[in-house]
Amino acid sequence: MDKNLALFPRKIKDKYVMLNRIDGMNNFIMFSNSINTWREKPALLQQPRYPWEMVGIGNCGSPVETPEGWLMITHGIGPMRRYSLGAVLLDLDDPTRVIGRLKEPMLVSNESERDGYVPNVVYSCGSIVHDGELIFPYAVSDYSSSFAGIDLTELIDALKKNGI
Repeated sequence: MDKNLALFPRKIKDKYVMLNRIDGMNNFIMFSNSINTWREKPALLQQPRYPWEMVGIGNCGSPVETPEGWLMITHGIGPMRRYSLGAVLLDLDDPTRVIGRLKEPMLVSNESERDGYVPNVVYSCGSIVHDGELIFPYAVSDYSSSFAGIDLTELIDALKKNGI
């Protein structure tokens, strides 16, 4: 079962790098010499750790390169299948090394976003940095979309402070 595939935006040490939720619950990282063939065994990168992600975790699109590391937005599935968005900071040269991880989600559904085709879900498939802010679109209970933003420096400081 291959789910949540997301390529890094550039090669690292001459290899393509991809995130994958191969088992449906954890985040894995894979490396390949070819963008079309992935033969190396995926390495476990991240397992659920906090209550808001105990049912499962996955990536929310390709990581964003920052001077401090690769910023990976994640989704966590918690009790009652409530999805929340979190973040992880990976080492630029060795993305198998986690520098920091948020202990609390950075985005949860608010009262007006809880009802829909799939209730209690916020989900994103990518993000960009613009003018010092991380901006990401997110789906709301599978019925609409919205945008959110967070100061990039504050987010990275929080990630580095929390460590792993």
